[in-house]
Amino acid sequence: MKKTHKKIDNTLRQPLTRVCEIALENVAGFKWLTHQADYENFPRSLKVTCIFDTQQNQRQAQDQHKHAYLCDLINQALLKENIKLPNINGQVSFDSEERCDSQHGGNWALRLG
Repeated sequence: MKKTHKKIDNTLRQPLTRVCEIALENVAGFKWLTHQADYENFPRSLKVTCIFDTQQNQRQAQDQHKHAYLCDLINQALLKENIKLPNINGQVSFDSEERCDSQHGGNWALRLG
């Protein structure tokens, strides 16, 4: 990883960690989040995936508008770091550990790759 890419990744980690901590306290079934990016095409290439424990909790969060809440948290946290996502709704996705277990044997690298 290039030095500039590492710097961008480090800049991302702090606000996303804060978002994760807030979400763990405020969104039932939320477990963790991860991000991926092609740093040559950043921030357009940034993808953030929010992971829930079960599909049911993920659906329930969507029904309770928690997906929009998480997108807003992510957007606000990144804006504080001067990172503006051109398409927040297209760059944040939602998944569940349960779905990864059943479809990819719990292998997140394979699932997200």
